[in-house]
Amino acid sequence: MNRQPLFILTVCFILGIFLQDRYLLENTFIYFTIISCAGILISLFLHSYFLSKVKPYLLGILFFCLGIIFHFFNTFSPDYGIDLKEKQDIVFSVSQQLNSTEKYRKYEGAVQAGNKSFHAIIYIPRNSIEADFKHYYKARANIVQVKPPKYDFQFDYAGYLRRKNIEYQCYLSGDLSHADKPNLSFGDVIRQQRLEVLQNIDNTRMSEGTKAFLKGIILADRTEIDMGVLEDFNKTGLVHLLAISGTHIMVIFGMFYFLLVRFIHLDLRKYAIIVSLVFIWFFAMFIGFGNSVLRSCIMLSVYFIYIMLQRKPDLLHSLALSALIILFFDTHQLFDVGFQLSFLAVLGIFWLNQPLLKLFPRQDHYLKKLIFNTITISVSAQLATLPVVLYYFHQFSFISVIANFVIVPFSEIIIVFSFLVTILAAFQTNLEYIYTIYDTTIQFLLKTIHWFGKVDMLFFENIPMNLPEVVTILGVVYLFRSFILSINFKNFMELLISVVLFLIVRIGSDIIENQKDEVVFHHFNKDQVLLVKKGNKVCFWVPEKAEQKKITRYVINPYCSSRRISDYEIKTYSSSVRKIVFQEQVYDLK
Repeated sequence: MNRQPLFILTVCFILGIFLQDRYLLENTFIYFTIISCAGILISLFLHSYFLSKVKPYLLGILFFCLGIIFHFFNTFSPDYGIDLKEKQDIVFSVSQQLNSTEKYRKYEGAVQAGNKSFHAIIYIPRNSIEADFKHYYKARANIVQVKPPKYDFQFDYAGYLRRKNIEYQCYLSGDLSHADKPNLSFGDVIRQQRLEVLQNIDNTRMSEGTKAFLKGIILADRTEIDMGVLEDFNKTGLVHLLAISGTHIMVIFGMFYFLLVRFIHLDLRKYAIIVSLVFIWFFAMFIGFGNSVLRSCIMLSVYFIYIMLQRKPDLLHSLALSALIILFFDTHQLFDVGFQLSFLAVLGIFWLNQPLLKLFPRQDHYLKKLIFNTITISVSAQLATLPVVLYYFHQFSFISVIANFVIVPFSEIIIVFSFLVTILAAFQTNLEYIYTIYDTTIQFLLKTIHWFGKVDMLFFENIPMNLPEVVTILGVVYLFRSFILSINFKNFMELLISVVLFLIVRIGSDIIENQKDEVVFHHFNKDQVLLVKKGNKVCFWVPEKAEQKKITRYVINPYCSSRRISDYEIKTYSSSVRKIVFQEQVYDLK
């Protein structure tokens, strides 16, 4: 507690959130917890020998209880009082554009249906007008309550939306009418300005792939990125280049700071930092205060506040304070995959980067520093985040290490160039030669990433990973630091024991899962998929006319990774089939 008090208190706060989310403690317990917090708070101001000894523990308990309380009051209570009809008129306004589908443009917004108001995901047909932030809209819609998944291997979309206080989806049909909002809020004005910049980018003569990339890397708009391109970024581990993250914010901050210090006196450089921080906060507000953007801005601000206060920056203090600020306002951020990965990546860099650097030759040249730091930072972040990546996505590509090594050193140039092109497009500047150079550069980048993404021999999917395995493998990563700092018998044995423990947990999980048999009738869209599991083998029956690629992605792969299956087969059946025979058992298709 003496060395990293804020980090330990943040961990206690997080544990309280996890407890409340897992067990959903009722009002009586919460009121008791509030009284306990008040008692602990009062005791912290009392002076006695005993209290001075236990104060660190009391502080930990206080933050643990605060985590429970904050998450209790921040948990969404669904409203089941909405009258769901087959078709009804709704009035809505949009607050955020989401990734589009083949048939619909998706938005998040506020909906009025009869006398009920609620937030919902709104699906607008592509042949209808594109929604903006300065109008109200009226249309006939089918309101559907998002239901939890029937099986545990499915993605819990209902739970994901519930953390955003959303319980319903609205599918629009018929004509869509609109009317001007009488008074635009400040947020609506900013969102509308961003939308107009996006439209200006669409009006340039760059290729569609380049436009989508530019909107994603600077304006945090990935709604029109081609699925094939997105798959390439996922396979190569370069999706962080598309998501506005710490790298983007730091580069934009550095660019603005670099320009400021060229025009002000040396004694005023503190004010250059302040102005640069203000600028990135305005930039974050303009692109919509996304979760990753907000995290990056807070962490950067905390870091430079340490510098301006002439205190030695402490990465763990900055990380812990940033996490506390975010979680105080929204405890559900803790369950956001991006939140977990970004903070784990920073922890990994803090824990492993310097020890890994010591394994390389002396960095006595700028080029050596750039290359070696790029390698160690990438490896540190990937080692720390790999268990969580496997837990959520069940896939990994060794090509990502090479791709990051090749692409990341040029990411700063790409971000700066993209930022300048966005400014030119925003002001509708007619500098076609710059757009042409940028288009050529990004097309070359996308082709390079696509080439890396095609190396399937280094790509592995359906990798099973459960929570006990995540915990034990993180223990391996934790002990790996001691081993590379001092390679001796004691550190080697500790690392070996942690690896053996992970293998025991993994083999045990495989054995338990492979002893289970299961028969599942799963409805995917309008198709029925039958799967029969016998031990460690499974057979899937899929309709002949079904979209097998989508079924593989959304049904077969999740099931195999969830049930730890490596041996499976896929069979098709015609629409006239009513019974299926497998291993001398007959199954009726319902």
